[in-house]
Parts: sequence; C-alpha cells; structure tokens
Amino acid sequence: MVVSSRGAARLKAGHVWVYRSDILSAADVGPGALVPVRDERGRVLGTALYSSSSQIAIRMISRRPVTDFLALLRERIAAAIAYRQRVVRDSDAWRVVFSEGDGLPGLIVDRYHDVLSLQILTQAMDAEPVRTIVMEELRERLQPAAMVERVDARVRDLEQLPQRPSGLIYGEKPNTVFTMNGLRFHFDALEGQKTGAFLDQRENYAAAAQYAHGEALDVFCYQGGFALHLAKKAARVTAVDSSRPALEVADKNGLLNQLDVEWIEANAFDLLRDYAAAGRQYDTIVLDPPAFAKSRKNLETALRGYKELNLRALKMLRPGGILVTCSCSYHVGPAEFAQVVAEAAADTHRGLRLIESRGQARDHPILLTVPETSYLKCLVLSVTD
Repeated sequence: MVVSSRGAARLKAGHVWVYRSDILSAADVGPGALVPVRDERGRVLGTALYSSSSQIAIRMISRRPVTDFLALLRERIAAAIAYRQRVVRDSDAWRVVFSEGDGLPGLIVDRYHDVLSLQILTQAMDAEPVRTIVMEELRERLQPAAMVERVDARVRDLEQLPQRPSGLIYGEKPNTVFTMNGLRFHFDALEGQKTGAFLDQRENYAAAAQYAHGEALDVFCYQGGFALHLAKKAARVTAVDSSRPALEVADKNGLLNQLDVEWIEANAFDLLRDYAAAGRQYDTIVLDPPAFAKSRKNLETALRGYKELNLRALKMLRPGGILVTCSCSYHVGPAEFAQVVAEAAADTHRGLRLIESRGQARDHPILLTVPETSYLKCLVLSVTD
C-alpha cells in the first residue's frame, strides 16, 4: 500500500487515518486486509487495516511491521482492560474498547455490570477470525453473563458489510442493573441509543452533583444520568426529554434509587422558551443535547442551536446559579463552544465564571495526534450576577 506525500505526512505527524484520495497503489488488496504502508520512496511507515469502501481507506494499527494481527488483537484487548482498571472508579460500567483510542479501529465495547455491548464498524473487525478472537478474549477476561452486538446499519452499508440484526450473541438475557457514582441504573442492551447509556458523561455526572444546589433543571435528560446525580444534592429536580421510552426508564431509575425527580416529556427548545417567558427561575441547570453538528456543513446551524439553548438557560438562572452545558459534536471545537456560551452570556447581560472545563470520561481515551478521538465538551459555570 503506497500513500501520497500528503498521506505520509499525516501519518508521520501521528494521525492514524489515510483517505482514499491519498492512496497511490492498492493492488490486490482485499476488504479488511492487513497491509504494510509505504511512502512514495518505498520507506515503510507501518501497518494498517484496509477498507475497500470507506473514504478512510486505511487505519494504522502500528508504526512497525505486524505479521500476526490476531496476536496483536489479543494484546490490545488485554491492554485496554488493564487501562480501565487503573482509571475507572466507583462504577461497574465503563467503555472497555474505544476504537482508535485503544489501537483497535472499528471496535467499540461497553461493559454494564455483567453485560457487554459491542459494535463492529469496519471490514477488518467484522472478519470472522477477528470476531471470534474478540468474543473469546472478552469472555475470558471479563466473564460476562451476556454479550450483545448493537448493529449500526448505516455504517455497515458504508463498509459494504452484510446486514445482521442487533441481538444477543452470548448468554440468556440482555438486561442488568449497573452502578455509577453510588447510583444504580437499569440497562437493557438491546434498547436505547448506540451501545446503551452515556458512559462518557460518567465523571461529569459526579462533577455536576458536586456543585448542584437549590432548584435544578436537567434538559435532554435521556434516562436520568444527570438528573439523578443532581437529586442527591438539589432540593428539587425537574428533568425534560422528548422520548417517552427514555423517560420511562428514567422513572424506574429514580425509583431504584429512591430519588424524587419530576419527569417531563417535551421538546426542549419549546419548553425553555416557555419557561423563560414565564419567568421560571432555577439554581442549577444542565444542558446535555444530542450532537447538533453531524458534519462540518451543519456547523453554523449547530452553533445557533447551542447559543439559543444557553441563552434561554441563562435567563432562568438565579445569581450564584450553576450552568452545566455540554456538546458532544466533534465538529464544534472547545474554543467555538466556549465562545457560543460567552456570546449567550453577553446577550443576556449575565456574568459567567468558569469553574471547570471538562471532557469525556477517562475510559474514552483521547489520542493527542488524532483529534477525532476528542469530542465531548462540558463546561461548569457559575452566574456571577
């Protein structure tokens, strides 16, 4: 596999992707193949996994030659689990494997107590020998009661992989109860979004609880992650989401923890507009919307959405109030997100003090040379007037 000077420069700078437009030669390379990568002068740059259909044609797995990918796969899974054992605290739910973040591009694995949920997103990881090793290693090292595969049909189409249903691939039941920061949550591996709960917010949940007080509002609450953490400290918590199934799980989670939260099914933008117009006031507000910018072309629309949300929240916060505001849109960078919140503060004539600037939980490792591995922004702010 020969890459252009641009592709070579990208790899030498530490990134792990080369786009199809920078592939100069890929003769006789099959889908998902393990390939040596060279520059135009023939110098070896490392070893990668090839996709015959994705615009990301190769994903590097090593700067050195690799002859036995299955052995490397076993080593990487073991290393990923060992890393989580060092950095995860107060939870039996965590991301086991984070794709490029663990040197295993195209593989996502989450643990929820005794249930594992996984996604396979590339041709190389979907190869039967690779799937077999992944299942064997996970079962041997984590000893789950059940394992579920969550299928992203759109990604499998893009990778030209045969469609398969999401389903139980090991064990008898896909549901369990997991613990996070001293709270318990119901989990059904075949329901909800992506691989399940939002484990990337686990540490931010605890941070929000640290500063929460008074009357609290959680917007885009999903299954109650922030809301139930707030309820441990705040006098009263209202939580809003547009998904009735998510709110039904949230309510069960509240009962499980004997915490009282008012759950409201509503469109967040409409509710914030109505509450702000009605003069509602809160001491703590959390904004945790879904990704507004799925691609760069959606950036301007996303920034307007974030500004509107934060503007309406700031209108409802009492002096000394806490705003926890999040963005999981990779295409909205940390500086852009902070600027949007600052503009909302200026428009509402509120002063904001930054308490913490946070990101994704440590079980979602960030590679400094691969900016795409960093996506979650979480600002904890105090209203000064």
